[in-house]
Amino acid sequence: MKRRSRALPVLIPVLLVSLAACGSERAGASGPADPAELAARARALGVAPEHVYVTEVPGYTLAQQSVGVIGDDGFSAAYVSREQGTTIQLTVDRDAFAAGACPRPAGDATSAPCVRDGDTWYVEGTGGHREYTLRKKGHVVRVGAEGVPRDVLRTAAEHVHRPSADELDALVPSAPAAGEPVERGDLPPAGDGAPDNHVGVGG
Repeated sequence: MKRRSRALPVLIPVLLVSLAACGSERAGASGPADPAELAARARALGVAPEHVYVTEVPGYTLAQQSVGVIGDDGFSAAYVSREQGTTIQLTVDRDAFAAGACPRPAGDATSAPCVRDGDTWYVEGTGGHREYTLRKKGHVVRVGAEGVPRDVLRTAAEHVHRPSADELDALVPSAPAAGEPVERGDLPPAGDGAPDNHVGVGG
């Protein structure tokens, strides 16, 4: 049974935020995210800092509104391809599996074989769902999707890494400083600044 994700509160207008188009087990060009800043932003979401990861998949962009917590302190984010109409889900949670065992998703009752693929585990279930799992120290990173070719998912799994400073800004925007005004999208550019609630005839 899938666990529900609590989405990140909207701090800025919802955007599809692009990450770099290539990468590997490394941080982005801006350099690693500051550990204290990463920890503060992760904990504001209820996520354990060590569970925050990103990936890079050509043709896919991060859906910022999808970023949130799963379970007690796990992490979840979705990457969307408008051209293909598909979504890749990245989740990170604590590792509760025996050493060497296939880390199947919770509630997975399929009989599909779970096989090794390099440093990852791969499972293909019913309905076209495919998933790669990477075991890290104390947690597992899952990259899964329906209708996405296996080689694309493998690329996503190979490019999983801890966020750079720029990627952290795209992933979890910082909250406005105390006393700093919050931008609103419903305010008119002229006048007294009141929201425009005008309705037409018969409104």
